[in-house]
Amino acid sequence: MARGKVQLKRIENPVHRQVTFCKRRAGLLKKAKELSVLCDAEIGLFIFSAHGKLYELATKGTMQGLIERYMESNRGAQPEPDIETQPLDAKEEIKQLKQEVEILQKGLRYMFGGGVGTMTLDELDVLEKHLEIWICNIRSTKMNIMYEEIQLLRNKEGILKAANKCLQDKIEENTGMTDFAPNTTNFAYPLTIQNEIFQL
Repeated sequence: MARGKVQLKRIENPVHRQVTFCKRRAGLLKKAKELSVLCDAEIGLFIFSAHGKLYELATKGTMQGLIERYMESNRGAQPEPDIETQPLDAKEEIKQLKQEVEILQKGLRYMFGGGVGTMTLDELDVLEKHLEIWICNIRSTKMNIMYEEIQLLRNKEGILKAANKCLQDKIEENTGMTDFAPNTTNFAYPLTIQNEIFQL
């Protein structure tokens, strides 16, 4: 039987998150060791848990030796900084942000029918990208809310089933009947239990 596809997002339940971390960490370390043995590769691996605990693996030698080797090989491979990749100065960044805000405001006016004139193709492309991001965020939030509601309903269903089972057992004890007929109305026992376990 094939396993279902795992949705890659943060696990909200802390117990499940810790179990998954332990299992996947062990699997990752095992794969790294296997790769080292099979391919004669030197592997260094750092893992920091959510609580700040360090897990490391150095397949050959020490981690310090691997880090020094990495630093030496990285020094010669560093490219010269490109003019295009250098960070913008504050004035340029402010100018770009102002243009983006202006386009978004114009897009909002355009969507609500108050836009004067028409938008250019570039402005429409920017607006389309922002709308796609917004829709994605809205759908994600909606799915999370629906998932939480489904979990609440499942919990309520479990409580109601337990209450129903308890009521059936009480009726069978008090009447001596083994076959419970739900449409029988001449029982002297109420079908509610004053117990906070079953209160919703």
